[in-house]
Amino acid sequence: MGSIMNGMAVSKLRPFGSTFLVFSDYMKAPIRVSAIMEVPSVWVYTHDSIGVGEDGPTHQPVEQLTALRSIPNLLTFRPGDANEVLEMWKYIATLKKEPAAVVLSRQNLPTLDRSKHGAASGLRKGGYVLAGDVEEEPEVILMATGSEVSLMLEAHEALAKDGVRVRSVSMPCLELFKHQPSEYREMVLPDSCRARVSIEAASAESWGVFVGLDGESVSMSTFGFSAPGSSLQKEMGFTVDNVVATARRTMQKQARGRGSHAEWRERELRPLLSRRLNSMDV
Repeated sequence: MGSIMNGMAVSKLRPFGSTFLVFSDYMKAPIRVSAIMEVPSVWVYTHDSIGVGEDGPTHQPVEQLTALRSIPNLLTFRPGDANEVLEMWKYIATLKKEPAAVVLSRQNLPTLDRSKHGAASGLRKGGYVLAGDVEEEPEVILMATGSEVSLMLEAHEALAKDGVRVRSVSMPCLELFKHQPSEYREMVLPDSCRARVSIEAASAESWGVFVGLDGESVSMSTFGFSAPGSSLQKEMGFTVDNVVATARRTMQKQARGRGSHAEWRERELRPLLSRRLNSMDV
């Protein structure tokens, strides 16, 4: 299927093909070739997480998102609701040289009220502020994609109710966000806030650059197992309580290490180095 799609793409058609996300492993060669050839093949993947449930670990993707995101020139989208899906297709329709991977859930997802949350057009920049005052310096930043966006917003409400200045960011396409001007990236993810939590039902390797040294990821560190999707998500920590607890833990880290990395280094490491030098017989 993948090879046929690339042949159609060089024949000036815009092809798309679909299978489960876990089976993108079998399609690595044609996906990679589409990126090398710079043809706009559209790779549509469904059943994108442990939400697959009883099908078990053979059908539950864990590392596949990271693998797709590692391919140069491939844009990997994981939209969080119907509004983001619409904006994603509008964007993909304009692509001439970049192939795109579209990653969709099996389970039903709520359609967000955009009069309350950030406009879905922010998808075109890869990531955007979904909830929280953009003029206010956040105490903690939550980031999520796909089916975990609604979970993020539930945790956002719980933290905000307790008086926490929280910002929630939807990150449907990490590659697009990385390509934005530094001023925009700083506006969405200010350097001053090192308390950050990523929420994604997949391995966390894609998120290191965004969560930083003090942040944490609510993610998959093992394979899933066969169980109803809702109980499996609870077992793996994809709950409001766990996201809130993780957010509070990162906030405590920031409180202990407030300031820039250079300031922290000056405050914490230089005295330690001085003591070691003084103790040496030079």
